[in-house]
Amino acid sequence: MPRRLTQTTKETHQTLKNMSYESMVISWLMYDGWQVFTPVLDNGHQTDILISDGPNYFRIQIKTIDACGENQTLKNRWHHSNVDYVICFARNSSWGYIMPAFSEPSRPMNAHGHLRFEANSRNDFLKAFHVVDDAQ
Repeated sequence: MPRRLTQTTKETHQTLKNMSYESMVISWLMYDGWQVFTPVLDNGHQTDILISDGPNYFRIQIKTIDACGENQTLKNRWHHSNVDYVICFARNSSWGYIMPAFSEPSRPMNAHGHLRFEANSRNDFLKAFHVVDDAQ
């Protein structure tokens, strides 16, 4: 069994963990039949992934937080971009929320129109993803 013998800095390790959530969402959406694109650089556009069903494209921002409860406030870090949806994972728990991007400076994670999903369940995520616009 291979073992990693080099030391990873705390910042790099956190980036690797955050990227693993993006990879998981990419996999789930591809499984669901979406075309998935990843920007070479998302600096300034706040788009972690771009998805398409053919004629339509949607920009998605993926966030991770250390949550102390589902009513925790999520800061809007995409306010000057064209993001359509935000998917947020609680790193220290087993849940997440998907929501249409909002324009206010912040909002509680469990606000009206935000849909909770179990972070370890592709089916639970896709169920929420399919109805996120209907929850408004």
